[in-house]
Amino acid sequence: MQFSNNRSFTRGFIILASFLIVVLIVWNTYYLFQVFKDEERNKVELWAMGTKAINDPGLQDTGLELTLRVIRSNNTIPVFKTDKLDNILDNNNISPDILKDSVKLHNYFEDIKKQNEPIKIMISDSEYQYIYYGNSPLLDQLKYYPVALILIIVLFGALVFNFYRATKIATQNKLWAGMAKETAHQIGTPLSSLLGWIEIMKVDNVDETTVTEVEKDVNRLQTIADRFSKIGSEPVLEPVDIVAETEKSFEYLRSRTSNQVEFLYKGPDYPIPVMLNKELHSWTVENLVKNAVDAMKGKGSLKLIIQDIDGIVKIQVTDTGKGIPKNQYKKVFEPGFTTKKRGWGLGLSLTKRIVEEYHKGKIKVKHSEIGVGTTMQASYHKV
Repeated sequence: MQFSNNRSFTRGFIILASFLIVVLIVWNTYYLFQVFKDEERNKVELWAMGTKAINDPGLQDTGLELTLRVIRSNNTIPVFKTDKLDNILDNNNISPDILKDSVKLHNYFEDIKKQNEPIKIMISDSEYQYIYYGNSPLLDQLKYYPVALILIIVLFGALVFNFYRATKIATQNKLWAGMAKETAHQIGTPLSSLLGWIEIMKVDNVDETTVTEVEKDVNRLQTIADRFSKIGSEPVLEPVDIVAETEKSFEYLRSRTSNQVEFLYKGPDYPIPVMLNKELHSWTVENLVKNAVDAMKGKGSLKLIIQDIDGIVKIQVTDTGKGIPKNQYKKVFEPGFTTKKRGWGLGLSLTKRIVEEYHKGKIKVKHSEIGVGTTMQASYHKV
């Protein structure tokens, strides 16, 4: 518990620190933006004073040279000088392409007017002019700097999240494997003893029917132990007739399910080889069928169809149960997800692992309708 709390605290601290860093970067960029903006306004005010001074007839040669240098120093900020009726009198740093086109020039001028407050130049008591100026290319680039930084942080966060998620999944898989192997080991001990007792029962001439039924149950336990042993390690795959194996598992479950469930089977009448592990494939069919029976609460119609389409074998299990909401199509395969009052929610997650990780197939909820039923589909590649 302490370890879990420490991990939660560390994760929360990292998230908070990342948020503070983002806020700091945005604030710092905004501050720099305002500093540059103020400096550019000062430059434009000097340019405005220079344009006013250059028209002064009393300006001396030395002052004229200095004024011209002030005017020429602005080579980045776009500027328009207008009269009080907004008629353009002069301009500076405007693209020649814009100057050639009156429509473009008018639109560009209107855009410039919105960027900054104009500077008012008093020519006389009754006459004045306006200086409209836009942002320099550097200032425009600076506007997008925090956006770029935030995107980088988001991408970095996504990478960290994916790494954390992959690590978590890998840890879960190791836990699955360890639990499966331990389960197989634990089942193996009483199984050996039961096999011995069966032999004693045979020697003591116990009723043959009783011995046979006990033997069936023991064999079933051996199959379960074998399944757990295989899912806890990399199983051996071999070309298997998926039609025959599926039908065999289906018929076994049919004979051990309530008569209130109507079983229907439809499949090709020819063998279809697929790279499978028999025990694990049998587990897949069992999980799908049992899940369907549970969805119908032990009463309804259950149909299993095998289709051979363009090199893909599709196994569809359809029930007449309560159905699955569309927003839960993917959740049903998550470990721990269950709608039943009792259960661990591991059946379909195990099935997904067997189908997709071991048998390199695909499994999904093909279709479901509330109150009508659900169709689950597992797809495999033919050999």
